[in-house]
Amino acid sequence: MYPATMPPSSARWTCCVLLVILSACARVPEPRLFPEAPNDITVRTDALLPADVVLLGEQHDAAEHQHIHQHVVARLAVEGKLGALALEMADAGSSTAALKSNSTQLQVQQALGWNSKSWPWAAYGPAVMVAVKAGVPVLGANLPATQMRAAMADSQLDTRLPGPALKAQQQAIRGSHCDLLPETQISPMTRIQVARDISMARTIEQAALPGKTVVLLAGSGHVNRELGVPRHLPDGMTVKAVLLRAGPPPPVEPDTRASTGKAPAFDVIWTTPAVPVKDYCADLKDRIKPS
Repeated sequence: MYPATMPPSSARWTCCVLLVILSACARVPEPRLFPEAPNDITVRTDALLPADVVLLGEQHDAAEHQHIHQHVVARLAVEGKLGALALEMADAGSSTAALKSNSTQLQVQQALGWNSKSWPWAAYGPAVMVAVKAGVPVLGANLPATQMRAAMADSQLDTRLPGPALKAQQQAIRGSHCDLLPETQISPMTRIQVARDISMARTIEQAALPGKTVVLLAGSGHVNRELGVPRHLPDGMTVKAVLLRAGPPPPVEPDTRASTGKAPAFDVIWTTPAVPVKDYCADLKDRIKPS
């Protein structure tokens, strides 16, 4: 028998989402996701709230991180706190808002213009479908490829980060391309990165709802408070940046915030088991010839 305050349809939906959570836990036990205590994803997710925005910064080749996406999205959905799910993995302007909650995975992929070669649906689809089934819009947030050339030539993007942050972002571009990019390409490539962060921030801002939380799934660099999406969000927004880290946690360093006034790059770090190391630079060397 349903409680007087809960209509049968709401009860059925709640049970459906709970089954999604339970089935996900059955496939991927939380001790595997988090080797250190506390292992409860519910506790971890609830500790982030209240928040207008939760940014989950993943390592793209760490399967546990995509399982965490599903757990967090399901937790917020079942509590009625999920306002929207924004994705680096789809272009800004794409959305499932017009779809019904019982839409098929194919319909969802078509609505988002999903590119399975770049982003395997098997990895990201489960979190997306939890949101869709809950009637929550899933939004593409990344800069469309058609706008990248213009971004590369837009020198105004150089002013969107403070000097030290811009230099750090440029160095991150060098490192992520294994120091193989010609120096003349560093500024244009950095502008694309900044433009992508701005695009994600705009999508989040437009989706914000009072009392709800927008979740962004993106690479860890995009959720960095010093360099990424948080730089471009309104000051009044409550933002929680979560680094999903595959491998041992970094050494504990003294907290210098009081003396330097500098906030940490991430609000919290969730550590998962390490993944096999792949030499991406070897692949990149075959495609990039340094000048």
